[in-house]
Amino acid sequence: QVQLVESGGGLVQAGGSLRLSCAASGRTFSAYPMGWFRQAPGKEREFVAAISWSGDRTYYADSVKGRFTISRDNAKRTVYLQMNSLKPEDTAVYYCASSHRGGLPHEAYEYNYWGQGTQVTVSS
Repeated sequence: QVQLVESGGGLVQAGGSLRLSCAASGRTFSAYPMGWFRQAPGKEREFVAAISWSGDRTYYADSVKGRFTISRDNAKRTVYLQMNSLKPEDTAVYYCASSHRGGLPHEAYEYNYWGQGTQVTVSS
């Protein structure tokens, strides 16, 4: 069992920055890839970023590439999402997730544990 708790969401103006954190407890955190997803009102949940178990490989959705950075600190059992140059279309509930697969999974079905989500709102 894994428990994931996100924090760091909030209201920010377009062009601003936020850093999301996801603290994990339970099974061995450092053994599995982690990911961030988001869901805007009326839309399906979409992939944002993934990071390998060691942190040496990352993968991003095209919509956030160059603006968002995923990282992890295995000693602190925490994964981060640094979001810069935020746009109104980034407004969504952001979820972190832990995968049971190797590599850099980017489909929701490849993740078996999810946090409760944190709201990010970007005003124009």
